Amino acid sequence: MRGVAAKFALTSILFVAALTGPTNARTPVEPAGTPDSISLIELPRQGRETYELIRQGGPFPYSKDGTVFGNRERLLPRGTRGYYREYTVKTPGSRDRGARRIVCGGPVRTPHACYYTADHYASFRKIVE
Repeated sequence: MRGVAAKFALTSILFVAALTGPTNARTPVEPAGTPDSISLIELPRQGRETYELIRQGGPFPYSKDGTVFGNRERLLPRGTRGYYREYTVKTPGSRDRGARRIVCGGPVRTPHACYYTADHYASFRKIVE
């Protein structure tokens, strides 16, 4: 009987812990691993140029620029479908679009936040002016 009671107690503790989560849990809108920041001046020159084009509303050099970014990696704070848009940051020497992007959320010309990735969406850093 003692073994059954101990097993029940352990199961109960694990169940409650699963429901409540860790005490240092982030809000549901902000996923674990929320992006670090990078200042606008720290971006590579091509990143600053892309950021300026975003603020001007284009024109953009790539047809995919300004298309919806789905945030499937869930590394950025959640947003409704169509909230995020992606833009190419030219990579010197690359034959294609390369791995660098800026992803912005919110209104097209005045986004709420923009994020830089140098590794094709594996990580993001929030751009701060």
